[in-house]
Amino acid sequence: MPELRIHLPEKYLPEQWYNVQADMSTPVPPPLHPVTKEPLGPDALLPLFPMELIQQEVSRERWITIPDPVREILRLWRPTPLVRARRLEQALDTPAHIYYKNEGASPAGSHKANTAVAQVYYNKEAGTKRITTETGAGQWGSALSLACNLFDIECKVYMVKVSYHQKPYRRSLMQMWGANVVASPSEDTNAGREILARDPDSPGSLGMAISEAVEDAVGREDTKYSLGSVLNHVLLHQTVIGLEAKKQFEMVDDYPDVIIGCAGGGSNFAGLAFPFVPDKLSGKKIRIIAVEPTACPTLTRGIRHYDFGDVARMTPLMMMYTLGHDFVPTAIHAGGLRYHGMAPLVSELYHQGLIEAKAYPQNPVFAAATLFAKTEGIVPAPESSHAIRAAIDEAERCKREGRKETIVFNLSGHGHFDLSAYEAYMAGKLEDYDYPEEKVQDALARLENL
Repeated sequence: MPELRIHLPEKYLPEQWYNVQADMSTPVPPPLHPVTKEPLGPDALLPLFPMELIQQEVSRERWITIPDPVREILRLWRPTPLVRARRLEQALDTPAHIYYKNEGASPAGSHKANTAVAQVYYNKEAGTKRITTETGAGQWGSALSLACNLFDIECKVYMVKVSYHQKPYRRSLMQMWGANVVASPSEDTNAGREILARDPDSPGSLGMAISEAVEDAVGREDTKYSLGSVLNHVLLHQTVIGLEAKKQFEMVDDYPDVIIGCAGGGSNFAGLAFPFVPDKLSGKKIRIIAVEPTACPTLTRGIRHYDFGDVARMTPLMMMYTLGHDFVPTAIHAGGLRYHGMAPLVSELYHQGLIEAKAYPQNPVFAAATLFAKTEGIVPAPESSHAIRAAIDEAERCKREGRKETIVFNLSGHGHFDLSAYEAYMAGKLEDYDYPEEKVQDALARLENL
């Protein structure tokens, strides 16, 4: 029988992160100052981040050493298993091999802890006493709360209001680890108060929550800001996922033809996919697919343009695929995929044609998630379920074409705190949302006026 769970011994936990910028023929255009619109120097980011993270943000070194204290904490759950989804393959009657990297094995329940631990470590080394952040579905907020607890740093989380109410137990988890969690937009910041004055019933968005967290951080000398996706250093820290996966495939003498990850800001997608990019550049015939919701189709319908990362225009302008920083997504249950922009590194790879993108509405995604739960026994997060949908479609394509391909996707987290979404799906109450063409044109006009 084929091996189902490929466990990598702890001694093979990566000692270095892989930096995809070293192998990109065209560098990502530099971030711009939000006021002057000139290229941003490292010193301009010091109010938000410790210098070590700023240096990682701009580094073009291929390998960056993981500090021993970070590796020691990662050993609590890493290396994570690579699992052969044999029961799913049998249900689909496909000749394809389907694997998934189970990042739901972390204490916080998702991949987000990989960068949370690293970011909090560097903040601790720099003397930071307090960290602010935003969170959508709560996976990033949970991970940062855990990391701050481990390093004894105060944590303030601005949680998108719709998710704050949809996912109360994710909020409870953050509070258990000592975080102060508020619904965003809130009355705690000028940005939040201004939004509520315009729309008291605003459901919130990641762009709004980022504005609040950044404002909070820059207003206090003892506080820094931490972001769970989008930025180069965040994606760098996630590459432990793909580096482990490559070793695990070697152990079973297999190699993926198709690599899939859901994509909101880009962190879990990059974590699995980036270590395979050099192989593609050297001639390997592999496909790398980013999957997003049709309600927030940043890559598939967005515009490549300089844009702000937040609603209040406090963050640097970044070159990325975007729906516009003032975009307010519908209240889909995949809260972690409701961000208006895509990571500049992911955006650049998409622009260069090295990766593909697909978008799905909610109901087909939850249908795929339900099949995965029934066959593999794991209830996946709604975000991860987008990757499962694409993996199933690829496996069905293999069946039609009679091709024996190997497919791997990143199971970025479990869905134990998302059961209300599954309840809505089973009751037939989930709505599918699309992104109208007129919104594309409106976004283009607003971006051209920046």
